[in-house]
Amino acid sequence: MESSNTNPYDRDFALTRSPSQYIAYGALILLLLGAPWLVSDYLLSQATFILIYGVVGLGLMLLCGYTGLFSIGHAAFLGIGAYTEAALAAKGVPIPISMAAAAILCAVAGVIVGLPAIRVKGIYLAIATLAFCFIVEEIFVRWDSVTGGNVGRSVTPVPTYFSGLESGQQFYLICALVAILSTVFVLNLLRSPTGRALIALRDSEISAQSMGIPVAFYKSLSFALSAALTGVGGALYAHQIQFLTPDQFGVAQSIDLIMMLMIGGLGSVHGAFLGAIFLISMPPLIGWAKDFLPSAVAQSAGVQGFVYGAILVICVLLEPHGMYGRWIKIRTAIAMFPLYPVGMFRRQKAYLKSERA
Repeated sequence: MESSNTNPYDRDFALTRSPSQYIAYGALILLLLGAPWLVSDYLLSQATFILIYGVVGLGLMLLCGYTGLFSIGHAAFLGIGAYTEAALAAKGVPIPISMAAAAILCAVAGVIVGLPAIRVKGIYLAIATLAFCFIVEEIFVRWDSVTGGNVGRSVTPVPTYFSGLESGQQFYLICALVAILSTVFVLNLLRSPTGRALIALRDSEISAQSMGIPVAFYKSLSFALSAALTGVGGALYAHQIQFLTPDQFGVAQSIDLIMMLMIGGLGSVHGAFLGAIFLISMPPLIGWAKDFLPSAVAQSAGVQGFVYGAILVICVLLEPHGMYGRWIKIRTAIAMFPLYPVGMFRRQKAYLKSERA
């Protein structure tokens, strides 16, 4: 009889699949922490944005990718977290406490928004979250004393905690630490009974309910956790952008977040960060490519939207698993070469959807 130490099911409860992944992720963490001394200020600023959007992507991935609930209103949670951080930072509240307050406030808002998810789903849930986004954006416009309205509001910089580091380097390290902790939190959540209940809801709500899973509770919990992570990202976003206006947290921002997950890989933690890399790196690349385009095309206002839309359509048609799904197939093909299955690179569904009712 095999010992419990060799049980293959033990891998499902580990953070990584093999010891080599511990080495790879350890090297990645060391590279992240050493980036302030390795790259230029511009690249460090771009990396900071990637880490912030990666945290936000983890929150949205928890809701859309692992629970199967669709939201077009997550920019509202991003804005709530950002304005909460701006208000508390102006009063001198330390950033750990203000980020915790932003997460709690967003979690409460997430529970309120998650109430319609108990009875509606699909396009109807998307409309409900879209309405929430419009409502919150209008509140940001009208609540001048807190948000500054359409005029906007500046954000107090983060105090210097580490001597010998510039402000940009210090804030990058804060974002890196938050991103690492958020990733570990999500990975531990997914391998817990709560995470498995969320995945069961995604695959088949009827089957999950028949197994005794309280559907209403876990849907509300998923919204709360997703909103809390998005609020933490919003708090970091406020300090990085340093000036907030209500139009930064509209529907366009929500669509960018959805596109980030679709292209990065829906249903994978890696996909959140790969999508963030895509979202942050594309505008500079498009700006560089405009130098080689005819002036009539380069000066058109819709070039970036056209490129984003074309990439999203190609991704949906050819690789629903996104960038991370394609990397998994390539890595498997290289490992199995020349004996990989013939249909490995065919289009596949994002995940099993056994519910047909």
